[in-house]
Amino acid sequence: MLLFQKRFLEGLVNGTITLTFRQWPKARVKPLSRYRVHPIGVVEVTRVDRARVADISERESVQAGFRDRGELLAYLKPAARGKFGPRTELFRIELHYAGDGDRVSLALEDQLSAEDVDQIQSRLARLDRDAPWTRETLRLIERFPRVAASKLAEKAGREKVPFKADVVKLKKLGLTQSFEVGYELSPRGKAYLRLAKRRRK
Repeated sequence: MLLFQKRFLEGLVNGTITLTFRQWPKARVKPLSRYRVHPIGVVEVTRVDRARVADISERESVQAGFRDRGELLAYLKPAARGKFGPRTELFRIELHYAGDGDRVSLALEDQLSAEDVDQIQSRLARLDRDAPWTRETLRLIERFPRVAASKLAEKAGREKVPFKADVVKLKKLGLTQSFEVGYELSPRGKAYLRLAKRRRK
């Protein structure tokens, strides 16, 4: 399990934080494992090493979300309960944000063939069978990323609950991804809209 203070969450999501240091008696995470970080989703650990305090660099401190090495050490020291010095050993954990946890793996695939576009359009057409909504919803999310669902629903002239339920359908197709607040088009969703637009020209 990995816990992070709220101030680190944005950096995890936007990719500026790719490292963390922990003072554990033994490793609590494993390389290539995924861990849920509330409320942003999932992070994946890529490497776990032992490191002495003296060996931590300025660059690593910034990668861990601090202004400099001094700020990182000031953050770590209280947890050591007085036993903290250059030879103190920590766990050095490399990681990256792995999405909202509910996103399908398909969402990361942005190299779409003509057949892929046809299949997506066919699935969307079935969703639009009773009343068209998919294209408008995708465009709304594209235009207003990470805006609260209640505000997006209002812009679409819809109720919040059915609007959110429909966005889940788009997520299952790999076209959107969820965040603490609002949604974004996934790489697959962006590629689909781009290719679909070319077809209409």
